[in-house]
Amino acid sequence: MTGEHCDKVLLVQAEFDGEIDAAQAAELAAHRAGCPVCRAAAAELAQTRELLRGADLYQPMPDAVRGTILSRIAATRPAPPARRRWFAGWRQGWIGFGLGAACAAGLAFLLLAPSQQPLVEELVASHIRALQPGHLEDVVSTDRHTVKPWFDGRLDFAPPVKDLAAAGFPLKGGRLDYVDGRPVAALVYQRDKHLIDLFVWPESSRLAGAPREATESGYNVVHWSADGMTLWAVSDLEAGQLADFARDWRQKP
Repeated sequence: MTGEHCDKVLLVQAEFDGEIDAAQAAELAAHRAGCPVCRAAAAELAQTRELLRGADLYQPMPDAVRGTILSRIAATRPAPPARRRWFAGWRQGWIGFGLGAACAAGLAFLLLAPSQQPLVEELVASHIRALQPGHLEDVVSTDRHTVKPWFDGRLDFAPPVKDLAAAGFPLKGGRLDYVDGRPVAALVYQRDKHLIDLFVWPESSRLAGAPREATESGYNVVHWSADGMTLWAVSDLEAGQLADFARDWRQKP
């Protein structure tokens, strides 16, 4: 990055649209922490999304509605130079696209960005996304002594990895994922033909009231905390068996 430009700023838009994978999202989060241009871009997108809430985005946009929205954007407080330069180019391209149904569909993605989803929904969405071919594991191994060190240098914490093969839940591998606004570890276990994602990251007081069990879109979720970590198991496995997995994991040294 030089001056007020950054060649990664378009990735910020892609992240809001849900078009980058977990590894790219983790890299972007690390980059954004030290890049004011990308932070400004993310803030501008979030602000625009809030301004557009309530608009009927699934219909062609009349000129009057377009004028109202642009007026509301213009009425916001002046942005710093880096934000103005980035947003001016983005808005010009947006207006030139016609603000019709196709643009409305793109804006709808902003309104439904993963960062706005409740945590349980976000976890289930991450699990479903990982089930697509080639997305389940970054490291494939049944050996915890291979999987655990793979995360070294890729995360700012060391996730606990346990061998549960004797309990009927063999380890398959792991991957980086991005949940609750931060990079996390996703450990992959299996029970018969059912896959289990175990998401792990440092415990936060913000999650103190999180549900211990939940069901979302046909998937079961079990949550617990151990050794300073928050753990979330997600699977289409029957709820009782997923609870058994959580129990066996907690009891395993």
